[in-house]
Amino acid sequence: MPAADLKKHVCDANLATVRFGLVLSTFGNASGIDREAGRIAIKPSGVPYDRMTPDDMVSVRLDGAILDNHYRPSSDLDTHLVLYRAFDGIGGVVHTHSTFATIFAQAMIPIPCFGTTQADYFRGTIPVTRHLTEDEIADSYVASTGQVIVDAFEDRDPLEIPAALVAGHGPFVWGRTPNEAVQNAQILEECARMAWHAMQLRPDLEELPSALRDRHFLRKHGRNATYGQGETA
Repeated sequence: MPAADLKKHVCDANLATVRFGLVLSTFGNASGIDREAGRIAIKPSGVPYDRMTPDDMVSVRLDGAILDNHYRPSSDLDTHLVLYRAFDGIGGVVHTHSTFATIFAQAMIPIPCFGTTQADYFRGTIPVTRHLTEDEIADSYVASTGQVIVDAFEDRDPLEIPAALVAGHGPFVWGRTPNEAVQNAQILEECARMAWHAMQLRPDLEELPSALRDRHFLRKHGRNATYGQGETA
């Protein structure tokens, strides 16, 4: 993929987080990767969304070396890099401070899968990480943020649960493309909102039965998915 095309996709993803009400001010960031070229494009640090253009996106290598641009990359770059290196199948990463997902992250409460809305996109509970240690914060805070996410997926499939809550911080979400990562972030926020309200009505509410959860997830994402129109000529 030409570098300019990747930057366009990533810029569009960043602007979509604003359009969907997932970020305020200059919070948040989205990135995308061209794995064949070993190139990542990511939002520049602190640049206002209302004047952001594709040319403002910063290209970096997987080792973090900056390839172009006069802007510094997002301060969360190293978290994105850790996720791209650990999760082979992902092509886009989004970080937001969306209200309800961040509430769960700050409370260190995973988002339970109470209904089929969540099951359509996440095959189970959205995990929350542990807090970083003092040494991790002092030595490699941003990269360690990515590593605690990876650690939370030791027994989970990141393509089946494409999101995590970083304790005390907020959600990181991913997808096969930057656009899909934004869509997953939008749906995550709605699922968090619904879960919060459901927990007020029924504090002892149990999660969706696994058979129903899997039925909804696999109809969209399984090998024999039936949702949508499939490939069309």
